Amino acid sequence: MPSVADSDARPVHWAALREAGLSAGLWFLWGVYRLGGRWLYKLVIWPVALYFALTRRVARRSSIEYLERVGVLAPGCAWPRRLAHVTRHIATFADALLDKGLAWTGALDLAHARLDVDPRFVAAVEQGRGGVLVVAHCGNLEVLRALGRRLPQLKLKILVHTRHAQRFNRVLARLNPESGANLLQVTEIDMARAVELADCVRRGEFVVIAADRVPVSGVMGRTLAVPFLGAPALLPVGPWVFAAALGCPVYWLSCIKERGRYALECELLLERIELPRRRREQVLAEAMTRYAARLERTCRASPYSWFNFYP
Repeated sequence: MPSVADSDARPVHWAALREAGLSAGLWFLWGVYRLGGRWLYKLVIWPVALYFALTRRVARRSSIEYLERVGVLAPGCAWPRRLAHVTRHIATFADALLDKGLAWTGALDLAHARLDVDPRFVAAVEQGRGGVLVVAHCGNLEVLRALGRRLPQLKLKILVHTRHAQRFNRVLARLNPESGANLLQVTEIDMARAVELADCVRRGEFVVIAADRVPVSGVMGRTLAVPFLGAPALLPVGPWVFAAALGCPVYWLSCIKERGRYALECELLLERIELPRRRREQVLAEAMTRYAARLERTCRASPYSWFNFYP
């Protein structure tokens, strides 16, 4: 959960926000679950979520703006109603954090998870053909990785920027040292990194990139505004330029919790991206608009599952 001083109203880049909470607090919540199960965890997490909703201005404002745009909150509704929905949003995020830990200890029951996977993706995995998987901060990537073990031939290389979430990552590492496997810490995708990732795809791996946040920096750090939830949203062009350079398919991937069970969805977004010089911006905008429309569909179906507590 991001944290900035309430007095600071300037726009803040998501990667600059400090991690909220202490490691001791994370271990306390884990102990609550071990002691009383999920029902006790949920009972304890609501006042914690309320505390964060009251004290984290950036997260609160971002959540309210998003929930209004997705249609959960009516603009100008009463403050107690806004606070209740922001608290629910944060509590859902806390529930996902618990599932991340359970996924790496093997205690999360995924036997009844729904898998809706594009047969073209299954064929690519079986034939050793790599590609790009675009994801969002929506649902649960750790559970997605656990579900991915059902496809033993699937090889993932997941690009992450986790320096603002180091405490939680240390907790995961203590629960299971393999939690960091296949993760590649990336601040920017420079030319050397792009060549490395291209080799991964040629070896049949799938590079997983979150395409829903303004990039940290670097030559791949440009953005374009595309329609999202009724207003323009700045999204990074980097994932799409990278996919075009590889000439590989681009798939949408998400893992959302529905009525207590997870649903993994994977579908082909683009067979290939080609960027002719004269139409480069137009092609990028079309690809990114298709991604934004897919993310919007997921957000409307499960509005509390998009954990983007940033401007």
